[in-house]
Amino acid sequence: MKQTSSLCEMCGAAIQGPPRTVRIEGALLDVCGMCAKYGTEVQKPTKTVAARGGGPASRTAGVPATPVRRRRDVLDLIEGEIVEDYGERIRNARMQRGLSQKELALELKEKELLIKKLEKGDLIPEDDVRLKLERALDIRLIDVPADIEEKKKAGKVVPTLGDVISIKKVKK
Repeated sequence: MKQTSSLCEMCGAAIQGPPRTVRIEGALLDVCGMCAKYGTEVQKPTKTVAARGGGPASRTAGVPATPVRRRRDVLDLIEGEIVEDYGERIRNARMQRGLSQKELALELKEKELLIKKLEKGDLIPEDDVRLKLERALDIRLIDVPADIEEKKKAGKVVPTLGDVISIKKVKK
C-alpha cells in the first residue's frame, strides 16, 4: 500500500511519515514535525469520525473540547482600589524628593505629559505606571481593604510543602 504524502498546513512542505495534528490558536492543523512545536499536539480523531467524511469540519467532532476558563478580569489582578487623592500624593512625594515633572518622567521612562495628567487627576495610572511611581516615590497609591491587611498581620505562618522540604534538608 502506497502512502500518499500530504502537505503541512502551516509551512506547505511535504510531510514525511504520518502528519501530526496540533491545536494552534484554537484551530486543528495537520503539520510536519518542525511546525508541531508551535502548537499543542492533540489525539487523533477516532475511526468513527473519519468514516463520516473526514473533512475539516469532522476533524473537531471527535476531539474533546477544552474546558472553557473564565478570563481574568483586570480588576481581579489589583489588590485594592486606587486612592482618591492619588494626584496629590504623587505631586507631594515628587516635590519632597526635589524632582521636577520632567526629571520624574525621565527616571520612570515615561512621558512628562503623563506625569502632568496623573498629578492633575485627569488620568488614572495603569498598573505598570502605578508600580513605577510607588517604587520611585516610596508612596502607596492603592487602598488595601481591611480584610487583606488583617491576613498580612495575622502572624500565623503556615509552612508550605517547599518549606518542609527545606527544613528536612537542613537537618540532615
